Amino acid sequence: MNGNNAQYPENGALKVSVNEINIARPIENASVRITGLNDASNVFYDIITDSSGQTEEVSLPAPPISFSLNPNEPRPYSEFDVYIEAPNYIPAVIRGVQILPERIAYLNVNIFPVEVPGVASEEVDIEAHTLYAEFPPKIPEEPVKELPASLGFVVLPKVVVPEFVVVHDGVPSNASAPNYWIPFTDYIKNVASCEIYSTWSDSAIRANILAITSFTLNRIYTEWYRGKGYNFTITSSTAYDQAFSYGRNIYNNISVIVDELFTTFITKPNIRQPLFAQYCDGSRSSCPGWLSQWGSQTLANQGYSVIEILRNYYGQDVYLMGAERVEGVPVSYPGEVLQVGSSGANVRTIQLQLNAISNNYPAIPKLAVDGQYGPLTANSVRVFQRVFGLPQTGTVDYATWYQISNIFVAVTQLAEL
Repeated sequence: MNGNNAQYPENGALKVSVNEINIARPIENASVRITGLNDASNVFYDIITDSSGQTEEVSLPAPPISFSLNPNEPRPYSEFDVYIEAPNYIPAVIRGVQILPERIAYLNVNIFPVEVPGVASEEVDIEAHTLYAEFPPKIPEEPVKELPASLGFVVLPKVVVPEFVVVHDGVPSNASAPNYWIPFTDYIKNVASCEIYSTWSDSAIRANILAITSFTLNRIYTEWYRGKGYNFTITSSTAYDQAFSYGRNIYNNISVIVDELFTTFITKPNIRQPLFAQYCDGSRSSCPGWLSQWGSQTLANQGYSVIEILRNYYGQDVYLMGAERVEGVPVSYPGEVLQVGSSGANVRTIQLQLNAISNNYPAIPKLAVDGQYGPLTANSVRVFQRVFGLPQTGTVDYATWYQISNIFVAVTQLAEL
């Protein structure tokens, strides 16, 4: 480790996960080097991934936390480059990983086997944060979209959380821009990490995540782009949609909150769609009737709750609602927390899924599939939660149930290939 950290007075942390193509196949013994931004000779760490494809959590210097709590301050995050190599895999470099003080940054990197044609190396440049750099302002749209009329007994479907969001990495008219298939929760975590600072107050972060989720679900529900003949769900352009930076790092607390809230959206009485919850930074630009990002942080510091923040901007009649179902999971959340003493079919489901996951993540202990939630099941759940960045409670709540389901689907799909 390079000991010259004097340029920044505080510290954040970084944890890197390395997988083959997707999270279903972690890469053990990958070499991870963390250096200064565009300074490969300034090496902070050389570390190796474990059987879960993860490095240890390492401390890195960061600017004062006050820089991220008020607008018009110097850049509030430090930046690093991460180099990854593994035998029989194409090397990768992620440039500009953003470290905020007092937060853990998660960097999930997918690398390609050497036999993948046409790929010599994987290079990702993380874009600057939207609250720090200049980005095109959002083009205003109506907050409630006009929907096609129902015909006879045909009605529009309920709001459903999709398995993937197809992100067009450019403005809608740029046909050469790539499309990325991103798991829904990963997309929300990426956007939130691009759009707000994870050092903000909890209620401000939650209000912004709900706005981001509602915005996204509105695009999905109304089939906004597909109805115009495009083959994607949403764009990465801040002029049309929300910031998205392919391959960027996210933050531990944002990840946890998204896992709690990903099926919840903002709506109003007498509409059948998630509110198109537009927002702006609220410092360099103002947007009456939209959420102000910096303003939400001010209100949170004044003691406003999440719903009070949202009603301050979107109207006193807005309320929160849950999506009817989540696509891509074999069994929906049963509605109760599973813990020591629980028993039955839902416990068997979790035991079966954890055993399948442990084939790829051997740190997770295998279980007897007996439908009894005892100390061994609690321990296996706790290890799963540690590996996948969830609070290590040893109980299966809403967030843990769906994370187990998502990883189970990924590893079983991989086993079928």
